[in-house]
Amino acid sequence: MLVRSNGNRGYGKLLLPVLLILATMFICGQVSAVDMSSNGYKIGESVVGTSDLNQSSSASYQGTTAAGALAIGNSSSAGYQVEAGTKTTPDPTLSFSISGAGVNFGDFTPTSATTATATFSVINYTSYGYVVQIFGSPPSYGSHTISPMSTRGPSVSGSEQFGINLVANTLPVALGANPNNGQFGFGSAAANYSASNQYRFVNGDTIAIAPKSSGKTIYTMSYIINVGSLTPGGQYNGNQTLVITGTY
Repeated sequence: MLVRSNGNRGYGKLLLPVLLILATMFICGQVSAVDMSSNGYKIGESVVGTSDLNQSSSASYQGTTAAGALAIGNSSSAGYQVEAGTKTTPDPTLSFSISGAGVNFGDFTPTSATTATATFSVINYTSYGYVVQIFGSPPSYGSHTISPMSTRGPSVSGSEQFGINLVANTLPVALGANPNNGQFGFGSAAANYSASNQYRFVNGDTIAIAPKSSGKTIYTMSYIINVGSLTPGGQYNGNQTLVITGTY
């Protein structure tokens, strides 16, 4: 434990436990199919796919199929989306991982901001998206809590502030990264946490969203802490929880 007693320094640490809340999707009913036929021909088996038409012939008709390269990836519009590729399970999946459960800030000083980052990733499959919320409180020591930024704003040295965002920043230093959707992801930072060099922290806020089924999105949370000359010295600690909810 590191404790400073000169009245203007401290040490900060945040713990980031994770809670997954999954919405429920109900699928019911049964689909049956009948053979395609007419007076001139009959297809005994039919599917939507490649290389799967069998017995598609008669005395006056014959069907052939050819299997070529399959396209993969996502095609979408405002009303639909299609994931092309090999056959996969239709079961909805929502997965989450976090890189490290603790964030250490080191010493605080009123002359400059203290910064840190934490990384997490989300994958959701065959749902209509997800939201990520953050719950918890800023670092505190005894009865004193670092003031959270209830409205979005810049880092101001010498003024008590605790805030985060989920994008790349250049102030107070080069910090963080934009959401990485390189693995077929569609996630993005929520509106209040998507502006570079602007920070905020409100308990219960939505910090990230995906509007539809998404591959892996990697998020980087950028933290800033500013203290004043009269901020009590000591070891500051805080706990925060990320809640990921699938939307259907």
